Amino acid sequence: MWRALVFLALLAVAAYGAVWIADHPGTVTVVWNGYEVGMSLAIALTGVLVAAIVIGLIWAIVTGVIGLPASISRSTRERRRNKGLASLSRGMIAVGSGDPLAARRHAGDAERLLGSQPLTLLLKAQAAQISGDRDAAEQAFKRMADDPETRVLGLRGLFVEARRREDEGAARAYAAEAARLAPSVTWANEAVLEAQCADGEWSAATETVERRAALGLMDKHAARRQRAVLLTAAAQRHEAGEPDTAIEQALKAVKLAPDLVPAAVIAGRLLARRNDLRKAAKIVEAAWKATPHPELGKVYLNLRTGDSARDRLARAETLAKLSSWDPESRLVIAQAATEAKDFARAREALAPLTDDRPTARVCRMMARIEAAEHGAESGRSREWLARAAHAPRDPAWVADGVISERWAPVSPVTGRLDAFVWKTPPEILAGPDEDDAPAPAEPAAPAEIPVAPVPPPVTSDSPAPSTPGFLQTGAGTPSALSTPAPVNAPAGPSPAPQTTADRPRRIA
Repeated sequence: MWRALVFLALLAVAAYGAVWIADHPGTVTVVWNGYEVGMSLAIALTGVLVAAIVIGLIWAIVTGVIGLPASISRSTRERRRNKGLASLSRGMIAVGSGDPLAARRHAGDAERLLGSQPLTLLLKAQAAQISGDRDAAEQAFKRMADDPETRVLGLRGLFVEARRREDEGAARAYAAEAARLAPSVTWANEAVLEAQCADGEWSAATETVERRAALGLMDKHAARRQRAVLLTAAAQRHEAGEPDTAIEQALKAVKLAPDLVPAAVIAGRLLARRNDLRKAAKIVEAAWKATPHPELGKVYLNLRTGDSARDRLARAETLAKLSSWDPESRLVIAQAATEAKDFARAREALAPLTDDRPTARVCRMMARIEAAEHGAESGRSREWLARAAHAPRDPAWVADGVISERWAPVSPVTGRLDAFVWKTPPEILAGPDEDDAPAPAEPAAPAEIPVAPVPPPVTSDSPAPSTPGFLQTGAGTPSALSTPAPVNAPAGPSPAPQTTADRPRRIA
């Protein structure tokens, strides 16, 4: 639209000029070398225009001939570049579709046509990876690491290759260098944090988490939770030898995550030793409201060492009210009532848990009640112990298919921070898919979970186990899946562990 208007305007100006020249005739005289040439103004203007056109054509031909080699070279480079980009695109598609032969062919063509550019090196490395040529992939990543423009990407590839050949030292070095060059790179920060946690460098790991939070690489709530977990891990280490440091770290962890059970347990236990009972009770009660846990109940009942069994029973009633009579609070009441010889109250507290399918801990608690009242060899006690061998499982610390008697800051399988969750482990073991599994000749009996023997009775002065006992179904001998037995419980016969095979199996 605008172009048409401009053309019409120029045409109008030219027409007006031609009319004006026709209305004002004149003569143009040229004197040169003794000759005098006279012509009208219109003819002179026409001659000038024709001369300009001829000169322009001659100049275009001359410049075209002079620039022909450069033009041919530029056209050749453009064709090579287009072919290289096409090969690069096809190579990326081949890598994505899992075609190693096509990927390597296109990677070679792209490198030949485009040279050692970042994308060609990346394609060559990925083609070598899907082809299983680890040496070629590592060489390509090393070339990328030598280029400042692709250094972090090359370190990422070298890190992955080091992990694949199980060279943990090299993997850590590559991740640390990448984190130094690019502090906002997520994978490097996670790898550095994982290495620090594996080495027990809790202070350095806390600094890493704070740096990630400051850079916006993680949610603030998640950062607070991870800091609390790391502080709790440090408090665990210092609890025995440096209680003042441990209580300071535990209180910081409780402030960051009041529902973190291990932090509340350590803080409550150490504050009770300092005789700061009110603060200890407040911390334990806050954690109990979020997650009723046996360790919290144990700490709360034994806040004051000189309390009688009746005092501990009253404190157990307080926990039950705080948790709206959670099943864990009923177990705590039953334990305290058994110590107080109030067997009727103990049975009353457990009655709602024994109606349907009582868990192993409930059965063992009922066995202790019967044994404390009627003797260890009583029929009812033995009956409850037999039921415990086949009862559903109780909640435990679970992380990545691993069941632990005690909490740990990282997963023993993946090294993931804050992996352990207090929950009921699955009852069914993982097995082959139905489509892949061969049809059995006869119906197979359902697999049973290894059941731990009933632990011997302990007293309130018995020390807690110093190291967590992991049970990773898939290797090793099964360990106890439930929490320690209530205090002052009489001993009873221990049923033998029931297993389906000599080798336990990994949970789903």
